[in-house]
Amino acid sequence: MSTNPTEPYTPLHDPKMDALPYTPSLSYAIRRAREVLDERATANIHNHNEMLHAAVSLETSLRRLVTALAQEAGR
Repeated sequence: MSTNPTEPYTPLHDPKMDALPYTPSLSYAIRRAREVLDERATANIHNHNEMLHAAVSLETSLRRLVTALAQEAGR
């Protein structure tokens, strides 16, 4: 992992590439977030691949949940 800000990298989220094609219902987003939390709760913190998969899964789930909440709130 580099701390050099001039070194190229791929961000975890790119709004242009990763936009959701639809907004999930709030009930689906909550259910899926709970499932992902349960799935990733047993990830080995000492295993780089497991932590990477957990981070991506949780980030995606959180984005779905925030999108559904915003739609529910009319934002």
